[in-house]
Amino acid sequence: MYIIPAIDVLDKQVVRLREGNYDEVTTYPISLEEQIDKYHANGTEIVHIIDLNGAKGDFSNQAYLFDIIRRTEMKVQYGGGVRSIEKVKELIDAGVYRVIVGTQAITNPTFLEELSKLNEGRIKYADHIVIAIDVLDEVIKYSGWLESSPIKLIEYIDKCLSLGFYRFLCTDISKDGKLGGAGVELYSKLLAHSPIIKLIGSGGISSMGDIEALNDLGKMESVVVGKAIYENRISIEDIKAWNLKALINF
Repeated sequence: MYIIPAIDVLDKQVVRLREGNYDEVTTYPISLEEQIDKYHANGTEIVHIIDLNGAKGDFSNQAYLFDIIRRTEMKVQYGGGVRSIEKVKELIDAGVYRVIVGTQAITNPTFLEELSKLNEGRIKYADHIVIAIDVLDEVIKYSGWLESSPIKLIEYIDKCLSLGFYRFLCTDISKDGKLGGAGVELYSKLLAHSPIIKLIGSGGISSMGDIEALNDLGKMESVVVGKAIYENRISIEDIKAWNLKALINF
């Protein structure tokens, strides 16, 4: 299991939200470029970047973000306001390694079907897609966690798998931004149902003990860690050591 450090960007600043609430913002005194360089210098190969402006339909950050993404050697897993097939292509063409899709995949019944058929040269776009599933009490939430989907969690995963999408970023909303521990029970249930999925956990990671607990599930592909790094609960050196061991074992 690999640790992917997270960087949330709002108005070109590195921030964290509590439970997705834009009124509860913590801003950190470091630039996006500096934070990426810090991770890269310590051996991290992939970074998780969320454009919080984009998530609200405001793409004023995008030129700034694209410029940095093009210049970094890091692989970028990117999300925030991906609402169209054209946007997916634009992001991958800009050098994004993985594109996270969430709200549009839930609300537009043809979006995933269209995306599953999208190939260009050697690029099979499904291989570069991460399906975001934000969950509160086993209910899928979307549109900044403000709306609830009638689609059952397990049914949605099965639908995505049937279309060729196999990598999922599952955020346990009840844990997010609280440093209260990871959603082990939720992830265990998803993996028991679909052992073949590539599952990325997110939300609540507060210590290396939480990382160990997720690793003990045996089937997690990776975990996104954000606030615990900025609050000095998990050090970049811890991440480097863990990821080196994970790559060796892999």
